[in-house]
Amino acid sequence: MTTPEPTPSVVVELERIRGSLEAGFARVDGSLALLHQRGDQTDKKLDDHERRLDALERGRWPLPSIAALTSLAAIGIGLYELIAH
Repeated sequence: MTTPEPTPSVVVELERIRGSLEAGFARVDGSLALLHQRGDQTDKKLDDHERRLDALERGRWPLPSIAALTSLAAIGIGLYELIAH
């Protein structure tokens, strides 16, 4: 059994379908590249925010200590005045 030769209209139609598929794949590849780029930019922003948040947290730790020392000093001064009278 031999395979019949495709007619010219079938060949033209197959070529048109092939062109449509290539164009579609090119669009999908472009979209994926854009999504990848945006993901990289988002990762960079997240890293930057993490660094900034860590810096804020490191700079914040003395505040509770200062508040505790201030309250202890106020208690000490209050006790001193109470005992002195």
